[in-house]
Amino acid sequence: MAGVSKEAKTSSHPRVWRLVGLGASSGLLAGYAALATAELVSAAVRPESSPVVAVGGAAIDRTPAGVKDWAIRHFGTNDKLVLQLGILGVLTLLGLALGVVAARRRRTGSAGVLLFGVVGAFAATGRPDSTSVVDALPSVAGAVVGAGLLYRLSGRLQPLRSAAPVGRGVTAPVESEVARSEDEAGWDRRGFVVAATAAAAASTGIGLVGRSLNGSQGQNAVASRRGITLPAPASAAAPIPKGAALRIRDVSPFMTPGQDFYRVDTALVVPKIDANSWRLRIHGKGVTREANVSFAELLRMPLIERNITLACVSNEVGGPYVGNARWIGVRLADLLRRCGVKPPSKGGPADQLVARSVDAMTIGSPVEDVMDGRDAMLALGMNGAPLPFAHGFPARMVVPGLYGFVSACKWIQDIELTTFDDYDAYWVKRHWARRAPIKTQSRIDTPKPFARPKAGMVMVAGVAWAQHRGIDKVEVRVDDGPWRRADLAAEDTTDTWRQWSFPWKAASGGHTLTVRATDRTGQTQTEKRTRTIPDGASGRHSVVVTVD
Repeated sequence: MAGVSKEAKTSSHPRVWRLVGLGASSGLLAGYAALATAELVSAAVRPESSPVVAVGGAAIDRTPAGVKDWAIRHFGTNDKLVLQLGILGVLTLLGLALGVVAARRRRTGSAGVLLFGVVGAFAATGRPDSTSVVDALPSVAGAVVGAGLLYRLSGRLQPLRSAAPVGRGVTAPVESEVARSEDEAGWDRRGFVVAATAAAAASTGIGLVGRSLNGSQGQNAVASRRGITLPAPASAAAPIPKGAALRIRDVSPFMTPGQDFYRVDTALVVPKIDANSWRLRIHGKGVTREANVSFAELLRMPLIERNITLACVSNEVGGPYVGNARWIGVRLADLLRRCGVKPPSKGGPADQLVARSVDAMTIGSPVEDVMDGRDAMLALGMNGAPLPFAHGFPARMVVPGLYGFVSACKWIQDIELTTFDDYDAYWVKRHWARRAPIKTQSRIDTPKPFARPKAGMVMVAGVAWAQHRGIDKVEVRVDDGPWRRADLAAEDTTDTWRQWSFPWKAASGGHTLTVRATDRTGQTQTEKRTRTIPDGASGRHSVVVTVD
């Protein structure tokens, strides 16, 4: 090209890449500032209104049930962390891209930041637990700050120009001597570095303050939980029978410690509720006396204490999402009868109990099951202490024999009596079953898959459960051999799992061990494999081992 030297063409490449890199850095800083500002503003609104939580919650609500199930299988209880990290990753890429755009087109890049603020605002106000347009403020404020910072930083990347006379009273912009002296950069290097450094420092400070304020909002809840002393139950759990807990290495403990108990829910931020201000409302069809019960009132009611095994519907055959704990609380049937509720079998008009949590989760349970005499309860404590926040403090539902998605509402604040024809709860709308009794299941805990035990006597052991029906027998098969009866540990109650063991004289080579359980109704665990959707997985657990 005439008038352009080879040296000029060559030197333009580093200049372009420098512009791209600095633009991307500007976008990253703008995104950082936006999130930090949103964190601070969410402390004045509520933690759930922050853009990452709001967008994450909206993503969960709109994710197909199969994808949710896949995430739980692959990431377990870290699924929410993975989602949040994914959102931050996407925002990082968008920030980098908008920064590159803004380096050439300042207004376009800044407008892109504002657009994503609008998306966050709609996500926050569109959540089921949102009650005010104020929830949009963190996203809006963050977007305005981020857009303004990107506009300012990208302005520092524009060529420096100064005025030179071209005629009487007329000036024209030309490149300054400073610009020409900076290796053809033509940009305000010092101004960019100062602005970027100040922005990074300010964003860090704002974010830390916001995080601290959000954390302090739960202090009243923490104090209220710390101040609770659970009264002695009117009906205490019977002592665990001798021999219910086998002393076999690697078998799940009979009682699951709170810190090891599985957690599967949709809450990206664990709600922290002050028990002193918490209330439970009971209303709906067949309720002749509506109730608005406080936590203190519940503590004054007769409490029951029971060992109950819970299982998640997302638990695959042989999976970890099952645990046994000691729960203390108020019988749900007693609470409902105080409000005049009758089960359908006794003429009650409602066949569904819809429980609502503070994060707007809805879970529907059959009224008949809740009131049929089983130890369904509004639990206030777990393993001798008030409920942990992650497991529903101050109160949650526990219904033996039903999967959690149709019974185990955590952070409960509302119970409405209705019908299955009139209302579909959260998971039913996503194609899960309306009614979901827990299926008879068993699991091999030891040996582990692909273990290499020594030839000779090998102890095969695990757990089996069929809540509200009880386990009658457990059988083990080696390869394609006959089913042989395992030794059952002593039974605590029909609502708890049972440990089992099977001494196996192992011969060298590869082997497949399979287990099946039979419940007290005579139903044997089926070998037919099904997905967890819509009402829980079925099939038999097996492990492959190589005996040396």
